[in-house]
Amino acid sequence: MIRIKNQKQIDGIRVSCKALARLYKLLIPQVQAGMSTADIDDICVQYIKKIGGKPAWYSQKFPGAACISINEEVIHGIPSKKRIVQEGDLVSLDIGIDLAGYISDSAVTVPVGKVSKDALDLLAVTGNCLSAGISACIAGNRVSDISRAVYNTAVSSGYGVVWEYCGHGVGLAVHEDPQIPNVPERGANPRIVPGMVLAIEPMINMGSGDVDVLDDNWTVVTQDRKVSCHMEHTVAVFPDHTEVLTQLDPGED
Repeated sequence: MIRIKNQKQIDGIRVSCKALARLYKLLIPQVQAGMSTADIDDICVQYIKKIGGKPAWYSQKFPGAACISINEEVIHGIPSKKRIVQEGDLVSLDIGIDLAGYISDSAVTVPVGKVSKDALDLLAVTGNCLSAGISACIAGNRVSDISRAVYNTAVSSGYGVVWEYCGHGVGLAVHEDPQIPNVPERGANPRIVPGMVLAIEPMINMGSGDVDVLDDNWTVVTQDRKVSCHMEHTVAVFPDHTEVLTQLDPGED
């Protein structure tokens, strides 16, 4: 069942989302070669505790406040003291905050130091996929309009689109209906209506869209082991516009 949020709930989700955007503003400049993914996770835990929140992924039994996935790792990379960030890596960070029962969800991919042109191109196209998906997420459209916008943007540039994992409703729980696939014609196709709060999250690969899950039962990697990129925003749908909740407005701290 799709949970339509009222104004009070959207206001609460917005506060959580703005807090997450501030965490990324603090965190991204600190992601450097030589640090471990556990170091990155520690920064997230400290920030979330400081603001009185809880890491949302803990409720899913995930062993970290942040999913930290590097290069061929698509999503759900487990923070580890042994996993060291290297110059030229693409580091995908997927973080959620539970703040007073309101859940935020957002992902970014951070280039570390000097990265290849191919990696920069992948970053740019994934950003375009996210923007296209958000632009298609308006009241009156259907979920497939989001999926098609993401998919067409990726494949027109020659990239693979992960189809086994997708975006979703969010806000009062980590994962809610509806699912938001990045490939059209997959699953249910409800109409987008005011009050929906959705996490749109393209996962775009330099090679094919096929993936495997490692033996830790969490980390998803590209089947061909080529580099992947993951970006995500939580958005709220209103009758006349769609608001990106997990970003700071110009001049907003």
